[in-house]
Amino acid sequence: MADFICSQCQKPVPDPEKNLWVCSCGNHCRLGWQQRLAITADEGTFSEFDSGMKSGNPIEFPGYEEKINELKKSCETGEAVVTGKCKIKGYGAVIGIMDSRFMMASMGSVVGEKITRAIEYATANKLPAVIFSASGGARMQEGIISLMQMAKTSGAVARHTDAGQLYISVITDPTTGGVTASFAMLGDIIIAEPGVTLGFAGKRVIQDTIGAVLPERFQTSEFVHEHGFVDAVCHRRGLSDMLAKIIRLHGYKGGN
Repeated sequence: MADFICSQCQKPVPDPEKNLWVCSCGNHCRLGWQQRLAITADEGTFSEFDSGMKSGNPIEFPGYEEKINELKKSCETGEAVVTGKCKIKGYGAVIGIMDSRFMMASMGSVVGEKITRAIEYATANKLPAVIFSASGGARMQEGIISLMQMAKTSGAVARHTDAGQLYISVITDPTTGGVTASFAMLGDIIIAEPGVTLGFAGKRVIQDTIGAVLPERFQTSEFVHEHGFVDAVCHRRGLSDMLAKIIRLHGYKGGN
């Protein structure tokens, strides 16, 4: 089996599965949806939602459908987010996992619809919703329809909150653009993994616009946490326990 190479130090990650794909240099390597699900949900408890939902090509963007079909095979999923219900340390939850391998997990019509339906299921069934965000933002290949997903997902979160249910947003690397500007930053509790890039516009764009040099750690999860926009930065090894603890503290029944 080929070595799993750290994207930061460019060295092999020692025993990646055992170490949850966290390198000895401290880098939390990006995960596919299968890896994230395996280290988060209790074994055998995941039931997927809307697996057959397909993207159209609303603005007839050249090569878009072919690219989607290629990624379906390599990522083993129909779109950039996988949603469903599962148990986390014995607690029932609705889970959404964005996969940055699939068009940088950009949010088009299917991503927005799957996120919305998952949250609505959680609301109707009085379950906590846990969404792992990772995205380059809105999907330009779908034009204005991709931007509409920001309002749709935000509306679903608002209705979930109004119903008195819990929404935990987990920020993974990278989370930017329209996903940051919508459901990713609307969690009742917002947790980020260490070293995550988190922001809206890119650092270079902001610097060029305002004509100033930004801090070196700008748009990292640690910087954002220090400035109050994230509730906690949590090492991957303790993340499932933290999720279960938060769910328990909000009065949901279950637990191992």
